[in-house]
Amino acid sequence: MSVFNRDEDEGAGGQRALLVVPVIRGYPHARDADARLEEASGLAEAIGIEVADQTSFTVRQVRPPTLFGGGQVDDIAAMAAAADATLVLVDHSLTPVQQKNLEDRTKAKVIDRTGLILEIFGERAATAEGRLQVELAHLDYQAGRLVRSWTHLERQRGGFGFLGGPGETQIEADRRMIRDRMAKIRRELEQVKKTRGLHRVRRQRAPYPVVALVGYTNAGKSTLFNRMTDATVMAEDLLFATLDPTMRAVNLPGHDKVILSDTVGFVSDLPTQLIAAFRATLEEVASADLILHVRDIAHPDTEAQADDVDAVLKELGLEGEGAPPRLQVWNKVDLLEGEKLAFVTEQAEREGAILISAETGEGVDELRAIVGKRLDPERERRELRLPVSDGARISWLHANGKVHDSDVDGDEMVLSVELSDRDWQRFEKL
Repeated sequence: MSVFNRDEDEGAGGQRALLVVPVIRGYPHARDADARLEEASGLAEAIGIEVADQTSFTVRQVRPPTLFGGGQVDDIAAMAAAADATLVLVDHSLTPVQQKNLEDRTKAKVIDRTGLILEIFGERAATAEGRLQVELAHLDYQAGRLVRSWTHLERQRGGFGFLGGPGETQIEADRRMIRDRMAKIRRELEQVKKTRGLHRVRRQRAPYPVVALVGYTNAGKSTLFNRMTDATVMAEDLLFATLDPTMRAVNLPGHDKVILSDTVGFVSDLPTQLIAAFRATLEEVASADLILHVRDIAHPDTEAQADDVDAVLKELGLEGEGAPPRLQVWNKVDLLEGEKLAFVTEQAEREGAILISAETGEGVDELRAIVGKRLDPERERRELRLPVSDGARISWLHANGKVHDSDVDGDEMVLSVELSDRDWQRFEKL
């Protein structure tokens, strides 16, 4: 699905766009206009849109027909024409009426922030579930904009005396088709959810702990995931490089098998349609034994990005009592130096965060050790005697426990080992 009309063009890639950021008086923006321009430009770049020009406008009073003031709309139209832009990207949500009026005035296709993010998700979703979730979110978004598709029928109204005329009837027919399709997708997603639930129960019986990576988009989650698992998940300097959850087994100190889950990146003002649609995908986070919140600590808006992630986790019910414990992982430390590095290092010590560079590997071994320890906070020291010939179980103890001492007594190996209750139960089953 796409917010672009495939009959008119081949989607977003390759189009020239004018990027417009409205700074609305009284609206709580965590970032300044320049930071929003940079992020919105990154969103456009993620699907190959060329930002030919960009600007911001202070909107003192929202105009219901166009959002912007009349003079500002004229300026936007002039800038779009001068830049030869076929798209106008507005970094804010627009009502259907505002979108249509801006298109009429600028003579260009207008896409708001929600539509742009939906387009990215539509191009990136790789699994069947991901595509269904994107389609559901897109249909929800598009349902209110159907009137734009049928303006050519308005001239026919009143011909048969029915309220609204045939144009209105066509819109209602389309809305009914959309509702039916959305209901079908929800049923299919419910089935996927049940299947994934069965897989989760099977994993819990295994019993392998699950560690979930969360964070703002482009924070470096996939790069860290690849370094820890030797996987080849798409990890590029792009917003939303990862959409579908990816899971791999990894060895960590004290654990022969831990499931590491890479998830979709969060973003400020995430469309409500997508929060609802991707709730099922993020259930893997809800069932995790530990959440690693990966932050791009070198980004100028790192604090605001962290707040956005916290807000989404809270909305998903992953905060407070009963939620998985969280560990702060501050990434891209290799991009810091001097006073900034010293300040961040001191702050990390104060807040209990782990400083790493997923790109260079700096701090990742320490992170692995800390994660292994956090997954088993309470260990008990046990004295064991095993046959010297029992190499398999002796190796298992070295891999999954902390061996303090070992000695040979005749045909037996005497070991002093720290093991958690869970690992002790697993050892007894060997």
